[in-house]
Amino acid sequence: MVTGASRGIGQGMAAWFAQQGAALALCARHQPEAPAGVPAHTASVDVTDAVAMRAFADAAAQRLGPPDLWINNAGVLEPVVPQRELTAAALAGHLAINVGGVLNGTQAYLAVLDAADRQGVLANISSGASLAGRAGWSAYCAGKAAVDRLTETVAEEETVRLRAAWSVAPGLVDTAMQELIRTMPEERFPSVGWFRDRKRNNAFNEPWWVAQTIAEWAFGAGDAPPSGFARVPDQPR
Repeated sequence: MVTGASRGIGQGMAAWFAQQGAALALCARHQPEAPAGVPAHTASVDVTDAVAMRAFADAAAQRLGPPDLWINNAGVLEPVVPQRELTAAALAGHLAINVGGVLNGTQAYLAVLDAADRQGVLANISSGASLAGRAGWSAYCAGKAAVDRLTETVAEEETVRLRAAWSVAPGLVDTAMQELIRTMPEERFPSVGWFRDRKRNNAFNEPWWVAQTIAEWAFGAGDAPPSGFARVPDQPR
């Protein structure tokens, strides 16, 4: 199960899982395209709508079975403004998606696991921005820090239903969000030069690498990080 699967990291992760033959439940504000060759259930869902998220999870579980892995990926970057210009309304709208969407997805997942009396693995897509403030990113840094805390807490609470719960920093992935970041003027986002430099050096993780890493943690024979914040290593070049 992947939210925010119509583009960016979510779409790329879904494509990799499809190549491995996984059944997929995919949602986003714009209905994702179902990958060919694997069982799939897709829908247009607003992750801020808890009722819609639960309905989608129930429908997907009825069709495909309860997900072995649920990835809360949907998120936004904006607003990118100095904190003195950040309105409470803009912050609330941002957190409704980046934090409320994770909460709604997690609760929907726990409900389908309860109904099936099964265990599963939860991965919430976070960011290295959760670890420290960055000028212009008050909303984004605060939201991702909240995702980390939600993940740590649910891992403590749901040991019966969750084998593991990770707040995953995927590293830099060259998506539309990164393109937006690189177009920002320096006075709005002082760190923009660092992101442009990473583009010049093609220093990115690809979505398939993020998906493969999460899958190895969840299902592989090797060591997985403990529940909580986990960073995807840099992709070998």
